[in-house]
Amino acid sequence: MAKWIFAILLSVLVVQPAFADDRDKVVGIWKLMSWEVEFQDSGKREPLYGTHPSGYIIFTPQGRMMTLLEGEGRKTPQTNDERAKAFQSMLAYSGTYTVEGDRWITKVDASWNPAWRGTEQSRNFKIEGGRLYVIAMWQPQPNFGGRVGRGVLSFEPAK
Repeated sequence: MAKWIFAILLSVLVVQPAFADDRDKVVGIWKLMSWEVEFQDSGKREPLYGTHPSGYIIFTPQGRMMTLLEGEGRKTPQTNDERAKAFQSMLAYSGTYTVEGDRWITKVDASWNPAWRGTEQSRNFKIEGGRLYVIAMWQPQPNFGGRVGRGVLSFEPAK
């Protein structure tokens, strides 16, 4: 019996740090520096929502992520048409996340786009020169008439 308890404790101690090491790669508060969309049909990249978007992505050590990203020059909407445009110039979602190598997967439980709730959003990333570079999965872009594309973003640590 003591051997089984020792084996279980040992496996927990060995496995858990490996998971924590993966998560430690992204834990923190990151400020958005650039946000482009790459379209699958042409391979072209263009700035998404201007050359100076704003926003943050936050990864907690407990496994929760939240992001709010806004396009450049958003104004307070006064009409329904302006509210629709404001909605189309942002992205926000939250959920629990796991990190597997150079990819994190978020189980979305709240989102600016209700279609994302209950989905898994997968992002590839790399950290280079102190910056976080993110490439989203290919998917229809709700703000571009469903055209298939992916986000390409860069972040720096928030001060």
